[in-house]
Amino acid sequence: MEKNRRSGAGQKLSPLMALRLAAPHTWPPASITPALLGILLALDFTGRFLPLISVALVLIAILMQSAANTFNDYYDYIRGLDTPENSKEPEDAVLVYNRINPGEALKLAIGFLAGAALLGGWVVFLRGPAPLIAGLGGAAALILYSASPLPISFLPLGELVSGFVMGGLIPFGVYAALTGQTGGTIILLSIPCIIGVGLVMMTNNLCDIERDSSGGRKTLPVVLGRNRARKLYLFLFLLMALSVPAIGIIRFGFTVLGSIPPLIAGLPVFKRLFTLSYLHSQRALCFRTIISADLLVYGAYFIMIVGHILIQQSGKEQWLWLLSTKIK
Repeated sequence: MEKNRRSGAGQKLSPLMALRLAAPHTWPPASITPALLGILLALDFTGRFLPLISVALVLIAILMQSAANTFNDYYDYIRGLDTPENSKEPEDAVLVYNRINPGEALKLAIGFLAGAALLGGWVVFLRGPAPLIAGLGGAAALILYSASPLPISFLPLGELVSGFVMGGLIPFGVYAALTGQTGGTIILLSIPCIIGVGLVMMTNNLCDIERDSSGGRKTLPVVLGRNRARKLYLFLFLLMALSVPAIGIIRFGFTVLGSIPPLIAGLPVFKRLFTLSYLHSQRALCFRTIISADLLVYGAYFIMIVGHILIQQSGKEQWLWLLSTKIK
């Protein structure tokens, strides 16, 4: 089956189909937001902001995420895991519903990865080797997730790996590229993103328990069962939401107050997470809800960090004004 699918004929990849394989709906919570977090933390800790490098770093994160999404679709297709019977939504199985030559999808995935590597090489050339740790770790995880003989996607590690790599290593790498510094503190400050990205993956696995189980996958929800996995899922979301004010109190002082209004405004969306059953029939709704919930929590976190940055900058300007007054 795998050999037939790998060599099967199909139409060439159009730009629209390439975009669908890249799955842009996953970019905001899983690549753009972690990259923006790294930029904000660099600005907060050091006051450094490099616009051109920052744009390149966001693009690298998007390209890596697009490569991961495309590799995953390709390998699910050639292994026979994506079929019209178990993939009711065309956006969820682009290769199945659009008769695309799978080899074209593989080339696209490699192209995304090559684009990220080229941009990453340029950043390393300009800023030094500090971000290489994140880049190499992310590339290794990407390949191991889908393409290895025993893929991570078949094990109960997908949420942990995707959360740590996308939600943790991206801010770490961005911060390292902008400041030339590395440190475990950035990983700790990335906890909301780490959990948020993991929850996006867990949403997918919760809704696909039956399909994954029949395909031989042992994802975390398959191992735990839907009821226990759902309880863990909701606990992790609460942990993510509460981690924002907790980090704020420890690191950002009274600007933690800026995170409260967005969290309160998000309560209707957060409540919806607790009413869903996470069945395959609810897959699209579950994804929309967790992405909205993630972005609301991230927004609360960002408002708090930006407030801290503005206060710091205001304090510096006041100090410089007082100094100049004394000199006169």
